[in-house]
Amino acid sequence: MNNVILMGRLTRDPELQYSNNGTAFSKFSIAVPRDFKRDETDFINCLAFGKTAETIAEYLSKGKRIAIVGRIQTGSYNNKEGQRVNTFEVVVDKFEFVDSAKSEENNKNVRSNVRSEEDLEDDFPFN
Repeated sequence: MNNVILMGRLTRDPELQYSNNGTAFSKFSIAVPRDFKRDETDFINCLAFGKTAETIAEYLSKGKRIAIVGRIQTGSYNNKEGQRVNTFEVVVDKFEFVDSAKSEENNKNVRSNVRSEEDLEDDFPFN
């Protein structure tokens, strides 16, 4: 069995491309914090195909949260120095948006209504 479930934030905007036969694919990376060590993060390369790839590329961008279900895929290539480099990525089978449009709008409203420390100092008569 090869199943992976991850939730994290995109580290860059997804790259949408099309293969020679017209299949859409999207490459992106997510930052996943480790539960047992709050100060450590894993950066996971991901690959999605078809409508999943197109949807991710259209609606998600750097910093947005995503939950994915997929499988680990390994591979290798020879670099310019002729050394073998092993790779791994998660091939996305399913995903869910974690940030909703409403929560994003609420966050913007909260940020725009936050007053600076200097503004607050003007409200106190004992300054």
